[in-house]
Amino acid sequence: MKRLITHVAACSLVMLASCAPQTETENAPSENADLTVAMIGDFKMQDTTDPITGQKATGFHAAKAEFERLHPGVTIEFIMMPWSNYVANTQAMIAGSQADVYQMPGVNDFAAQGLVEPLEPFIEEDDDFDLGVYNDNLVEGWKVFGPDDDTPQIYSLPVLGDGRFIQYDKLLFEQWGVEPLSDYPTVEEVIDKAKQMTGENPVTGEQNYGIYFPGTNDTALTLANLMEGFGGEWGTGQRWEDIELHFDSLEMKQALEAMVELADYMPKSFINGQGNERWLTPSNNIAIGINQGNGNLKTIYAQSLQDRFPIVQNFKNENGVGGMFSGSPLAIGKTSKNKDLAWEFIKFSASEYFQRFLWEEWGATPVIKQAAEWESIQEMELMEPVLEAMTNAVTPRYPWASSQPRYILQAKTEGALTGAMSVEQALEEAQQESVEWIEGR
Repeated sequence: MKRLITHVAACSLVMLASCAPQTETENAPSENADLTVAMIGDFKMQDTTDPITGQKATGFHAAKAEFERLHPGVTIEFIMMPWSNYVANTQAMIAGSQADVYQMPGVNDFAAQGLVEPLEPFIEEDDDFDLGVYNDNLVEGWKVFGPDDDTPQIYSLPVLGDGRFIQYDKLLFEQWGVEPLSDYPTVEEVIDKAKQMTGENPVTGEQNYGIYFPGTNDTALTLANLMEGFGGEWGTGQRWEDIELHFDSLEMKQALEAMVELADYMPKSFINGQGNERWLTPSNNIAIGINQGNGNLKTIYAQSLQDRFPIVQNFKNENGVGGMFSGSPLAIGKTSKNKDLAWEFIKFSASEYFQRFLWEEWGATPVIKQAAEWESIQEMELMEPVLEAMTNAVTPRYPWASSQPRYILQAKTEGALTGAMSVEQALEEAQQESVEWIEGR
């Protein structure tokens, strides 16, 4: 394998959007391009060198050359935007008709506004394209409602895969004499084992912490997954007018109470996103990490620690489903002047060439079934549970994951974790404020 896993798709969970200018993007759209594609993340047009592994990654100039080779006479340009403020940046780009194809993890909102093109007509008319190329659950997971749809439709197709999972330190478990985590651990099992491994390590004498999750950004998603482990659901519906939230349900209360207890087994600075600086290193002092992402694999394999940090599945409900469906799809902007060529790029994105390019050069988890046969995948045993995690997340994607209810729930969760409000108050306010936002949007 040319390059160890890098952290690209792990950031596919939505960041809070603010009204930042679109000028944060790496390069402006070219008026001479026949097709413009907007990508999100750490991608670069030029070749780069990974600061951790020292290995080189071929830039997107190679993908540009390959697409143009397949489509003689066509000029394609890529615009790279950062994850920070990407929702607002994408909205600004669409308003200015600045791209044809968009990487769009927040497709739910954009489709509801009628800003992206439905893809099913392209799929039905294209005899050379088969949705079966994608891994199970992915196409279904990205289905959303357009303004006039009665059922979820395909407005985007997957390009970057991502799976959330639980990871633990096998060495610390052995030192504490605790049985390894189950492949599908329950919330109760994780709490019990985290409690057992908090304190002075019986072998090294160092302070150990039983568990970790960051107290910022993904707190609401961690809470939702714990809630699923208790058998609950975030709510029902996909279109805003049909959504009924269950943020104040009994299972959500159990989940937040569990998080408050878990806070006793974590570094106190977790609430600020700190305290895990030694996680996934030889000097690690944390036994379990929940709501982990595939970006971890880069660090592990770069240090030859893959045998020390096994991966198990997120908390699941009785149907074996749990965790937010994540990753990124591609969508065609409604204002694109070359929709047929845009469709050709979406097909190109599902090709073995482009998926290998994203994986072997940039570390993005593949979304096609064929990837399981690649040597670069098979030689990394930890990829097997990561790929499995992509198939058992909650689908369709939480419709509020890229919208204000997520950040309302996040803020209230943090309030409960810091003791600023009770569990009951936090969830009641999260429910009330989120419903008010939905009704007033």
